[in-house]
Amino acid sequence: MTDVRGMNIHSVVNAALEAPGKRDAILDAALSLFAERGFHGTAVPLVAERAKVGAGTVYRYFESKEALVNVLFRREKGRFLQLLTANLPFTAAPREQFRELWRRMRRFAEENPEAGMFLELHHHAPYLDAESRELEARGMELFYAFIRDAQAREVLKPAAPEVLAAIVHGAFTGVAKAALAGQLGGADDPFAQAEACMWEAVRL
Repeated sequence: MTDVRGMNIHSVVNAALEAPGKRDAILDAALSLFAERGFHGTAVPLVAERAKVGAGTVYRYFESKEALVNVLFRREKGRFLQLLTANLPFTAAPREQFRELWRRMRRFAEENPEAGMFLELHHHAPYLDAESRELEARGMELFYAFIRDAQAREVLKPAAPEVLAAIVHGAFTGVAKAALAGQLGGADDPFAQAEACMWEAVRL
């Protein structure tokens, strides 16, 4: 049965009756699968199976796999940036700001391991749309602004902010992956050790 615009009435009614949490269930299932298998290794039917919905239900909320991954990216990146910036002590000394940023990154990685892996795998992906890329750029600008300010105070090395941010981000990602996989043995607080080493690497 269709209306004058050719819309399937049964589809509209079924979508309206979907449980409110179904969209979040789809996103949560997609997060696990994208983190585990990557974008290209995750098919929509797998997401539907993990979320315990039909494939058609996934497409009611997300028109394509690309749309799904972008909505998920913005959700997780938004959560990360909210944790990173909430009441951040912008007036503190650069050393204290660096330690606090690292501490918050660690908290996100430990509390949200799948989200951390997902963001790491997808933040430069070609299928991210303009809105997702803009959010990623705004997030990176937070780090670049901190670096430029610390350089102006003659606290950090005078390298390009993009270079220093990449060095620190790469080190953090490596430590986070190894620590969460239990590969650092009996190291005493590896995150704190890495933070101290990275500060020494980038400071004047």
